[in-house]
Amino acid sequence: MKSSLLKVLRLLSASLGLTILSQAALAAKSIEVTADQAASIRQINDYINGFKNLQGEFTQVSPKGNTSRGIFFISKPGKMRFEYAPPNPFLIVADGKWLTIKNRAKEKGDQFPLSETPLRLVLGNGVDLLRDTNILSFDEAEGLTTLTLEDKEGILGGQLILVFNQEQKALQQWVVIDSKGRRTTVSLENVVAGVKPDPQLFVVKINRKEKENK
Repeated sequence: MKSSLLKVLRLLSASLGLTILSQAALAAKSIEVTADQAASIRQINDYINGFKNLQGEFTQVSPKGNTSRGIFFISKPGKMRFEYAPPNPFLIVADGKWLTIKNRAKEKGDQFPLSETPLRLVLGNGVDLLRDTNILSFDEAEGLTTLTLEDKEGILGGQLILVFNQEQKALQQWVVIDSKGRRTTVSLENVVAGVKPDPQLFVVKINRKEKENK
């Protein structure tokens, strides 16, 4: 089970920027959150919990500066589609139970239980960042709230930065930092809430890879 979780996190790291950090990178201590900071964090909570359907475009910048673009659809609870534009061959689909990471160029991929992935902080109902995460840093400047956190259950395996636009009341960006300080940035654009996506967007077929010997 542990090897499967590590594998899915590595695959997600190559796509959505959800990377694994070493224990050294996890050494940061949580901060004492003030009442004003807690109120701002609840605004981010309210945004995440306030939509059921969300769609838009995204731009991802890798640690090496490579840029990938695509479109995304979210339908809570548990459904998501991140579709990368060519030449990036990846397609990531969550159907409410399984997370599928597909290489469209090879028509192959892997599937994992959605509950074993870090996506629970976005796709679940009733997210509570103050309860479910350790807050490592907090900053408010130029209309943006920047929050650095780690999952208390250790599923994220590292540090995640959320950038929230106070004027638009919307999540604008997330950043993941790996054990060497390398950053993967995902920016959300042209986001529309409330439009119910076609259920077929969350259906994907793959040629399963042969299971690796344990």
